[in-house]
Amino acid sequence: MTRFDAVLFDCDGVLVDSEPITNGVLRDMLEELGWVLSPAECMRIFVGKAVKDEVALIEANTGQRITDDWMAQFRARRNEGLLRDVKPIAGAVQAAAALHEAFQGRIACASGADRFKVELQMDKCGLMPYFRGRIFSGHELPRSKPAPDVYLAAAAALGVDPARCAVVEDTVTGVTAGVAAGATVWGYSPAEAGHDAPAALRAAGAVQIFTDMAQLPALLRASSA
Repeated sequence: MTRFDAVLFDCDGVLVDSEPITNGVLRDMLEELGWVLSPAECMRIFVGKAVKDEVALIEANTGQRITDDWMAQFRARRNEGLLRDVKPIAGAVQAAAALHEAFQGRIACASGADRFKVELQMDKCGLMPYFRGRIFSGHELPRSKPAPDVYLAAAAALGVDPARCAVVEDTVTGVTAGVAAGATVWGYSPAEAGHDAPAALRAAGAVQIFTDMAQLPALLRASSA
């Protein structure tokens, strides 16, 4: 796998099937504030984005102030749902294990979500052995996705030029961040809800689209042949 020196993964929708859970909690809490959305509408508006970065949009559509207490309630209800129901994306654990070995540990998770959420999900889904010590949160940086900061931080920590990194993303927001970092972005776009469409990912700069996470190691290997 000589084309790339490292692989940087998004978390939600790429490694763990969390988007429907988080989206469901958010939709319910927005309805409690008076903003009624269908699950599909809520997913379309918020997928790939940190809720804390969308406060102005929520306030504009509810007419209510989003307080620190509301955000804390959202995270608590979200975490409860994730701890109960989150599962790995099909093939993600096997792909992470294979790539961890192939790249001699130079893989990382670069998420726009808060660290507590990412680590909760990694632990619950059996992914932590492959990413321990290499988890990066946009909440801990000046800017979150679509800015490139979290991918730049991950590449720097691995000691790898971002241009030699493959980034794996499933939303336009994330693809935009990976491209801005100077990485080569692979778009994961299966048929299930919670992932942006192939055309949208390509338009944002993804160079290849795939639908089966279990096939990622072979696809990366073939791209370097």
